[in-house]
Amino acid sequence: MTVSKKRIAVLISGRGSNMQSLVEAARHPDYPAEIVLVVSSRPAAPGIAWAKEQGIPALALDHKLYSDRAHFESQLQGILTTSRVDLVCLAGFMRLMTPEFVEAWRDRMLNIHPALLPAFKGLDTHARALEAGVKFAGCTVHLVRPEMDEGPILGQAVVPVLPGDTETTLAARVLAAEHRLYPKILELFAAGLISIKGNKTTSVSDVNGLWAEFSPQV
Repeated sequence: MTVSKKRIAVLISGRGSNMQSLVEAARHPDYPAEIVLVVSSRPAAPGIAWAKEQGIPALALDHKLYSDRAHFESQLQGILTTSRVDLVCLAGFMRLMTPEFVEAWRDRMLNIHPALLPAFKGLDTHARALEAGVKFAGCTVHLVRPEMDEGPILGQAVVPVLPGDTETTLAARVLAAEHRLYPKILELFAAGLISIKGNKTTSVSDVNGLWAEFSPQV
């Protein structure tokens, strides 16, 4: 019996490297999700051109052309509905959503953040991690809630902070972990293998242990 795949929209604002990792993973015939739409908040986002080259419907909604967030989101919602989207994946989408939009997609919208939440919410995560002197950094995939970088954590990947690290070197190490973690979490979530209870989640797979990225240099 053929199991229907979850229809995924990926929202980006730039080159969309995490979007690309999701697309590549979804090419596998057994993957439980398919990327059916890519939407950018910036017309010049390189990720739009890449998605189109892959044959994926992709478009830009220039946020500057809309009177407010609600107007922007009403257009976005219409597109998501028309495309029969089941789940939304934020991948470097540099827009804060209104509480109304977030609640409309409650437990159906995922985000990846380049830090080990709840630490270092917001921007400049790598600079702040280095300034704090942490020994490990990483990334988090979580369900979206109205508050910034809040929501049940679906999985995390850990990378070491090495002597002499800069924002650039740490960011590159974390990004490599993101590209492995996000597709795995989406796979588990789309397959119904992650359950949500309150603000906590459980999975049949030891995601955190499986996707820890410990460097040989440690």
